[in-house]
Amino acid sequence: MFSHVNLGTKDLEQAVAFFDAVLKPLGIEQKFCQREMGWAGWQHRDYPRPLFLVGLPVDGGTQSSGNGQMLALQAGNRQQVDQCHAIALTMGARDDGAPGLRPQYHPDYYGAYFRDLDNNKICICCHEAE
Repeated sequence: MFSHVNLGTKDLEQAVAFFDAVLKPLGIEQKFCQREMGWAGWQHRDYPRPLFLVGLPVDGGTQSSGNGQMLALQAGNRQQVDQCHAIALTMGARDDGAPGLRPQYHPDYYGAYFRDLDNNKICICCHEAE
């Protein structure tokens, strides 16, 4: 359904190091980093799309996070959710919802939420039963 998703950053180097660590447990690996262009991209090792991109604002303006916007990444199991959330917090992210079941979404929904280093809201979730 999606070709790519792009999040803005104010510090490309910091964002690259952060997402390299956080996405690794999900099998999402860096595909490119074009510092001269101000962006980097990741993809799942088994799929060509969608791409996850992080970049400096193209218009040269100041990066800002949205209110009500969130990127949710799917994990294969609950352990990956826990692992990604823990790595994110270790890398300086702000907790926005500890790992756990969210039965208001559906009985097996297990998710964790954090704000990345640019205050973008990220969810790591698993839809599978334990």
